[in-house]
Amino acid sequence: MERRAFRLNGFAVLVGLLVLGGAIAVIAVNHWSGGGMDGGSFGDDPGDFGLPGLAVIAWIVVFFVAASGFTVINPNEAKVVQFLGRYVGSVSEAGFQWVLPLTTKQRVSRRVRNFETAKLKVNDADGNPVEIAAVVVYKVVDTGRAAFAVDDYEEYVAIQSEAAVRHLATSHPYDSHVEGRTSLRDGAEVAEELTAELRERTGLAGIEVLEARITHLAYAPEIAQAMLVRQQAAQVVAARAHIVEGAVGMVGLALDRLAAQGVVELDEERKAQMVSNLLVVLCGDRATQPVVNAGSLYA
Repeated sequence: MERRAFRLNGFAVLVGLLVLGGAIAVIAVNHWSGGGMDGGSFGDDPGDFGLPGLAVIAWIVVFFVAASGFTVINPNEAKVVQFLGRYVGSVSEAGFQWVLPLTTKQRVSRRVRNFETAKLKVNDADGNPVEIAAVVVYKVVDTGRAAFAVDDYEEYVAIQSEAAVRHLATSHPYDSHVEGRTSLRDGAEVAEELTAELRERTGLAGIEVLEARITHLAYAPEIAQAMLVRQQAAQVVAARAHIVEGAVGMVGLALDRLAAQGVVELDEERKAQMVSNLLVVLCGDRATQPVVNAGSLYA
């Protein structure tokens, strides 16, 4: 929708108007001075005003009309130009510019902006209430859409960001206990999904979302303690599973080494007893007290 508006260098137009005004002033002064050389005074004859006077008035009118086209544009800024309600284009070149006169010029910033959404309380995919917030980085890439497609593009981005964060929270669980399932704690994947959804939502307003990331994620206070106990239990179970897996490997390695080196020959019953003792030592969460058998192995 955005298109470039007609523009000229403001200093060149201003110099041209001043040069034209000076030329008209010189002609008028020469005319009026010549009219008074016959002994009469200027103003005695209405005809003395003549064409030079009309030219001066016309230049004054033209100057003030042309002056309405002057505008100053800052870096990373654009002016949306309207003529009698019609969009005629945008000017984004920084500096002192001149556009069509008798037009209105709306300022639209092209600078990169960011804001953080409020902390939203939403139920995740598992139905657990969570608190979530995100930061959104964006900029205007189409000034025509930003000015006319929506009433207020800043408010539009804020509301759409809140809606996207709510949708994201309801689509994924806070913590996934199934391999291959994305959770809200998977920062990179969640940020990419949120950014893609926001780009789709805000494209209508001429906005490009550069980045969107979750800045706050926590269980709601009413279930935070219960979920903490659940997380601790899950971590304990995972740690125990890892310990048992390692202990079984160590016991198997010990039996294989004893048999390979011929240190001692054990029957199946003694092997089972040895495995039991080693697993107790390796998997126990407390220090064990060793018992030294000074007699026979089969005592």
